[in-house]
Amino acid sequence: MKTRDIAPFFATLKAANPMPVTELEYTSVFELLVAVLLSAQATDVSVNKATRRLFPVANTPQKILDLGLERLESYIKTIGLYHSKARHLMQTCQILVEQHGGQVPRTREALQTLPGVGRKTANVVLNTAFGEATMAVDTHIFRVSNRTGLAPGKTPLEVEQKLLKRIPPEYLVDAHHWLILLGRYVCIARKPLCWQCAVAPFCDYQPKTEAPPA
Repeated sequence: MKTRDIAPFFATLKAANPMPVTELEYTSVFELLVAVLLSAQATDVSVNKATRRLFPVANTPQKILDLGLERLESYIKTIGLYHSKARHLMQTCQILVEQHGGQVPRTREALQTLPGVGRKTANVVLNTAFGEATMAVDTHIFRVSNRTGLAPGKTPLEVEQKLLKRIPPEYLVDAHHWLILLGRYVCIARKPLCWQCAVAPFCDYQPKTEAPPA
């Protein structure tokens, strides 16, 4: 993607969705952290179904600890890898209570010390909860960045660094959500829906004129 096409690419996404938000359901920074931690290799839909049951019962670090591991697992057992996620979440809650007064820290370094929280999860929390211009590169953003030519790279970190350099500052805070939604619903993995993509004119991907199946 040529540099001159990047601003209109994001201007088009913004015009279609001026205030993009995550599809994970949450009402506090801690709930967002829990939802993102649970979302690894799982859909937002499946996470929301589980947290709708969990959060009314336990939506603070101390309340999660009070549940105990076995009861926590019973709430999230419909999510993939729930055993390890439950264990990580319990450990995270223990650290939050003991070291952070029950609050979610606001730095990437502190967030990444929490069990189950890697760079991507930390970036989601920093961006979505605290409004920082970070870029959490998941499978959707990785695919869209490479396919469109916006920020090609061989690793998520390489793509993240290129995105931070190439995206104009005025679009950076919301770019994470726009790119995820584009990848989730239009620029899908197997057969991208180029014929209904508003940003196809700016994209490097060749079959932009491919017609929808009859």
